[in-house]
Amino acid sequence: MNKAITEGLVLSPPAFAAGLNVWSRQDGLAGSDTYAGSGNAAIVAADQDFGSCVEMAKTDGTQKVRWMGNTPIYPGCYYRVTVRIKAVSGNLPRVRAAATAVRADGSVISGLGSSGPETGLTAYGRVETVSLILGTGERGGVDLAWDASAAYAHVGLDLLGPKGGVVRIDDIEVEDVTGAFLRDMLDWVDVRDYGAKGDGTTDDTAAFAAADADAQGRSVLVSKGVFRLDDHVTFNSPVRFEGRVVMPRSKRLSLVKNFELNSYAAAFGNEEEGLRRGIQALFNFTDHDTFDLKGRRVELSEPLDVQAAVYDKTTYANQRSIRNGQLDIRDTPAFDTTRVTGSCDFDPANPRELTNVANIASIAVGSHVSGPKGVGREVYVAAKNVSTQTLTLNVAVWGAPARQTYTFDRFKYALDFSGFDQLLRFTLQDIEFLMADRSSGILLPPAGLIFHVKDCYFTGPKDRGITSHAAGCQGMLIDRCQFLSSEQQKDVAERHTIGFNVNTNDTKIRNNRAVKFKHWAVMGGSGHIITGNHFFQGDNDTLGQRTAGIVFAEAQAKTVFSANYVDNCYLEWTNEHDGAPDFLSEFSFGGLQIVGNIIFSSNVPSSYCPLHIKPFGKDHWINGMTVTGNNFKTIRGQSLDRVDFVDTTHADLDYGRFTDVNVHSNTFQAVAKQFQNPITVPVQVNTPSSTWEVDLSAYMPFRGEAKVVTAVMPDGQVRKGDNGKVWTMPYATGRIGGSRQSVRINWSDSVKGRVFVTARCDAPT
Repeated sequence: MNKAITEGLVLSPPAFAAGLNVWSRQDGLAGSDTYAGSGNAAIVAADQDFGSCVEMAKTDGTQKVRWMGNTPIYPGCYYRVTVRIKAVSGNLPRVRAAATAVRADGSVISGLGSSGPETGLTAYGRVETVSLILGTGERGGVDLAWDASAAYAHVGLDLLGPKGGVVRIDDIEVEDVTGAFLRDMLDWVDVRDYGAKGDGTTDDTAAFAAADADAQGRSVLVSKGVFRLDDHVTFNSPVRFEGRVVMPRSKRLSLVKNFELNSYAAAFGNEEEGLRRGIQALFNFTDHDTFDLKGRRVELSEPLDVQAAVYDKTTYANQRSIRNGQLDIRDTPAFDTTRVTGSCDFDPANPRELTNVANIASIAVGSHVSGPKGVGREVYVAAKNVSTQTLTLNVAVWGAPARQTYTFDRFKYALDFSGFDQLLRFTLQDIEFLMADRSSGILLPPAGLIFHVKDCYFTGPKDRGITSHAAGCQGMLIDRCQFLSSEQQKDVAERHTIGFNVNTNDTKIRNNRAVKFKHWAVMGGSGHIITGNHFFQGDNDTLGQRTAGIVFAEAQAKTVFSANYVDNCYLEWTNEHDGAPDFLSEFSFGGLQIVGNIIFSSNVPSSYCPLHIKPFGKDHWINGMTVTGNNFKTIRGQSLDRVDFVDTTHADLDYGRFTDVNVHSNTFQAVAKQFQNPITVPVQVNTPSSTWEVDLSAYMPFRGEAKVVTAVMPDGQVRKGDNGKVWTMPYATGRIGGSRQSVRINWSDSVKGRVFVTARCDAPT
C-alpha cells in the first residue's frame, strides 16, 4: 500500500475553535454526549503556546475526548495521532493519545486497542506531546495494529488519574506516516497489512485472501514470518515469499501467476516440500498444465509418492506435465529395498494369481517377484487382497510348482505413481534423475494411457529406470531419453539393472540411448514401435558373454523394430509371460519386423548370435517374421558362426510349421552362415548324377527346415555324361536329411552342370 491513497484527504480533525459539538465525551459515535455546553470545557482564543485551544476540567476518572468525524483506515496506511497538552491548575493528570476503531456501519469494534503510551503532566505550563501510530499491520513502532474489520477511527485523547485538574489541549493532528514503514510508491501489497500475523499459530488464510483480492494487478509480498494457512489459498496475483507458509496436507496453495518450483520452494521454505505442493496444485486447478522446475536440482530424502502429494484424487485424465529440472536422490534409508519372502500356492488355471500367500500384509503392491521356478522376467505385484491372501500379478507365471517360496522386492522410486488407480496423459520432460545407485526412477500407475517420458536422463538407477507393475504402460511413449546404468564398470554377467519394462500394448520407444544394463527393456504386450534407439551392453572381458538388450516377452509381438543401433547385445523373443506356454490354439511366434537396423558386436566368441528365439513351451513355430535391410557386423573377437539362434532351454520349435518368414536384403561382415529366406544358391555338379542334394543349413533362419523349392534355373546347359543336352525339367524334394535342411533335385537322367536353386523354410502363401 502507499500513501497516495490518502493524498487529497484531510486526516486531522477540525480545530476545537470550530465548535465543541463534534467532540464526544465517549467513543465518538453519532448521538453521544459532546463537550458543547458540558460546563467543563471552553474555547480559549489566544493561548501563548497554542493559539486557540480548548481548556478542560477533569471531572471523570478516565475522561475521553473523541472526534465524531471519521478518519478512514486503509490496509497498508499508517497514521500518527499527535496531541499537545499542558496543565494549568489543580491535580496533575496523565494523558495519552487515543483512537476508537469502528466498522463501516459506525459500530465500535471491541477487542482492538484504543490508546497509545501514557505521559504524566508534572508541572503547570509545561507543554507535553503524546502520540500514537495506528494501522492495519503489526510492525515495529505501530501502537494500534487493527485488523481488516476497522473501517474508520475516531481520534482523540484520554485523561487519566485524579479529578479536579484543569488542562489546555492544542488542536489534534493526524498525519500519514506510511512512508516511515514502506517505500513511497509500492507495486506490491503485504499480507501483514491485511491482518496476517506470521506467528505460526494464527490462521492467516483470510488475510492472504484479502491481500490477493486487493492487489489489483500488483504483487503480494509474504513478508518474514511463518504463516499458518488452514484452508486452500489461491493467489491470482504474483506473489513473493520472504516468509514461509505451513498448511495441512489436505490443503493446497495455488500460485496462478508464478506457478513454478522457485515460488513453491520459497513458499514452503524447502525444495522437496515445494515440489510436492506444486504437484498438488498441478492436479487441482486448470490455469496451468505444466509444473516448471526452472532448472533446479531438488534433493529427495524419500520417494515422492505423487498420489499422496495430490492427496484428494486417485484418478486423473487431463493432460499434465512436470518439466525442466533434476531430482537428486539422497543416501537415506527411505530408499532401501524392502524384501519379503513367503510361500504361495499357484494354480495354472489362474496363472496371474498367487494364493494362500504367507506374509501378505507385508508385501507391497509394486514389488518385484522372483522364485525358484516358473517366474519370468519383470513380474510384479499388481494388486493384493489381504482378506483372501491373494496376489494379482502384472503378467502370468508359467510352470511354477503348486507351492513354493517367492521373494518380493519392493524397489524404491524417485517418483512413485502407484498410489493412483488410473492416470492418463501424464508427461515428464527434461527431467534428470540423479540416482547414483540409490533408487530407481519411475513407478508407473497401475492403469492409464499415454504416459509420456521425453528428453529425460535416468542416471545410475539402483534397480530400474521405469517400472510398470500393472497396466499403466498402455500406449506409453519414451522419446529421446538417456538411460545410463550404475553398472558400467561391471562385467555383463554381474549386472542386474533393467532400463524399463512394458506389460501392455502400443508403446512408442523412439530415439533413446541406453548404456550397459543387464537388459535395456523387457517388453510384454504387442503393437509396439521401436525406432531410432542406440543401446549397448558390452564390457572389456575377452570373448565375453552378452545379454539381451531387448526381451520381447509376447509370442505374438506385432511389433516394428526399425532403424535402431543394437550394440553388443542381442534381441530375445520369448513367450515367458504366457501362463500356459505350450502351443494350444493361439497364434505362435509372429508379427515381429526387424527392419533396417545396425546390429553390431565386438570382442565376442563365434557362438554369439544377435537374434534369439526362446520358446518356453513346446510345439511353437515362427508364424510371421520379417528381418530385412539390417547390417550385421562384428569386429575384434571371433567371426560369428551365424546371427540367428534358437534357445532350447525350455522347449524347441516345430521347424516344419514355419510360415511367412521373410529374411532378405541384409548385409553381413564377419559372419560365416548368412541366413536368408527365400534363399537362392548356385549348385555345381561335375559328375553326372540323377539326384543333386543341396545342404541349406547355413541359410535356413532359426534352424528352419528346407521346406519347399520354388525354383530351379539352369545356368547354362545341363548335360548328360556323354555331353548330351537335357531338356526335361527336374522335380525337387524338400526336408532332406536328419536336420531336414537339405533339398534334393531329381533329374530324369544322370546329369551334370550348374543351376540356381531357390528354397524356403516356409510354404509360400
